[in-house]
Amino acid sequence: MIQITAHMRILVATGAVDFRKGIDGLLMLCRKVFEADPFSGTVFVFTNKSRQSLKILVYDGQGFWLCHKRLSQGRFFWPEGNGHKRLLAQQLQMLLWNTNPFHVKVPEHWKQIPTFSAGP
Repeated sequence: MIQITAHMRILVATGAVDFRKGIDGLLMLCRKVFEADPFSGTVFVFTNKSRQSLKILVYDGQGFWLCHKRLSQGRFFWPEGNGHKRLLAQQLQMLLWNTNPFHVKVPEHWKQIPTFSAGP
């Protein structure tokens, strides 16, 4: 099971993706679109052209998880463009429940991403 936590980096591809792509095809997009290392533990989120489905790709330290959700009706709220956008964990939860994560007020203390020191 994947647990989405507040300290996780979550990146959403704003452009549509061909959902015939599997893990390897999405890994290439992670490097090209996000310019990010797919082995870093970042959560990558993609949608198809109709915005009725989304895929989440994440590396857990042993292998890749690829999750797919397809709505039975309606479309996912999605940012415009052909790049990527960063989301907070709370915004991803809202997106997964098909609520618009871009127009919901998030308390300021939720927006703070914790930093960890390397030692004492």
